[in-house]
Amino acid sequence: MSLANTLFDPVQLGNLQLSNRVVMAPMTRARSSQPGDIPNAMMAEYYAQRASAGLIVSEATQISRQGQGYSFTPGIYDAAQVAGWRLVTDAVHAAGGKIFLQLWHVGRVSHSVFQDGGAPVAPSAIQPRGTQVWIVGDDGIGRMVDCPTPRALSVAEIQDVIADFRRGAANAIAAGFDGVEIHGGNGYLVDQFLRTVSNQRDDQYGGPVENRTRFLLELAAAVADEIGADRLGIRLAPYITFKDMADPEIVPAILHAAAGLDRLGIAYIHLSEADWDDAPTIPDQFRHDLRAVFNGSLIVAGRYDGARAAQILEQGLADLVAFGRPFVGNPDLPRRLAENLPLAGHDGATLFGGEHAGYTDYPPASA
Repeated sequence: MSLANTLFDPVQLGNLQLSNRVVMAPMTRARSSQPGDIPNAMMAEYYAQRASAGLIVSEATQISRQGQGYSFTPGIYDAAQVAGWRLVTDAVHAAGGKIFLQLWHVGRVSHSVFQDGGAPVAPSAIQPRGTQVWIVGDDGIGRMVDCPTPRALSVAEIQDVIADFRRGAANAIAAGFDGVEIHGGNGYLVDQFLRTVSNQRDDQYGGPVENRTRFLLELAAAVADEIGADRLGIRLAPYITFKDMADPEIVPAILHAAAGLDRLGIAYIHLSEADWDDAPTIPDQFRHDLRAVFNGSLIVAGRYDGARAAQILEQGLADLVAFGRPFVGNPDLPRRLAENLPLAGHDGATLFGGEHAGYTDYPPASA
């Protein structure tokens, strides 16, 4: 089967018909306007340049001030942020694209500067070893800073966080997004509840796999009730262990969660795979096990190029393939993949923060 018959076939995703199976993966770029973490016209230009993707998933977006862990990341919890995101969705739709907003709460991966001087929150008061966040100081310089020990959320506060996700989803639809993706991986709050390594609660949220998945499933049910399950995706990352998240019990928890998400009827699971050189490889058996318990669409993201994307689609182990860093320097990535054109690199020094340089100034391939 050729690449043109797989990666560039249209596909139904929830209530959306997508023109191809290339997804732009969420990537933090830290260019929201300050004060207020407000999306802006520069961000609208950036996303619109990449609207030839079948689907764009936005950068991770905090659902509350409490949910923030890095400077200049955008929010979705007040009117100014909703209006700013409307600039983005209007621009993407005008360019013929579809876009979901990724909803985010970082949990313990934060710092007191984002918490009004208090501690970050988490399932349990366990400091993430070897974990840092990016903070821009009063001098305008960004620095990596160690995460402090968090405080444990009370049961009532957990329900408040779920309400914040629900409100964020409603705000996303009001801002014109086609749907939302809950960030449930990479060591952030949802992932912290899924893993015993960062979750030692002795109440109903800790312990057996049913309880470790309860937060995610209650959260997903609330968001689905708010905006419709067919406009909801979840990102999960069972084999990513950075941020002090190694947990031998995570795979059974993820499969149990996936079965619950299937019962909810969500649009997709977005499987985040590590993309560094010596990263762990996801076993094919896990992929088959995930297919067995989840009947919705599967998006995969990691070390994919055109050939590897075609292969996993042909095997039936994914329905769409997401690309992250290749989209930074290649705003027309789907065309370059389709025509086997060379891919441009990108300037790593301009990934986080800044202005147009290294953001909107990468040109498309010449005709």
